[in-house]
Amino acid sequence: MRCMATGNSISLPEELLAGIRRAADAERRSVDDVLADAVQRYLENRSWTELFEYGAERAATLGLGEADVDRLIAESRAERRSR
Repeated sequence: MRCMATGNSISLPEELLAGIRRAADAERRSVDDVLADAVQRYLENRSWTELFEYGAERAATLGLGEADVDRLIAESRAERRSR
């Protein structure tokens, strides 16, 4: 779902804008669509990065490492089967 916002402006280096225009033309899309997709992907990536960082912090707090993963998965599966 695309929403139109008015009064927005951003400044980009000319080289970057030229590349965006070329990409938009090649895909027969508007520059706005290409930029909206790029920003959406950036925000999704940022969300995943924050989640991974949180997981790493929790693992460090709990003293867990990669070597513990297989054991913890097996324990979790065994617990679910016993319910």
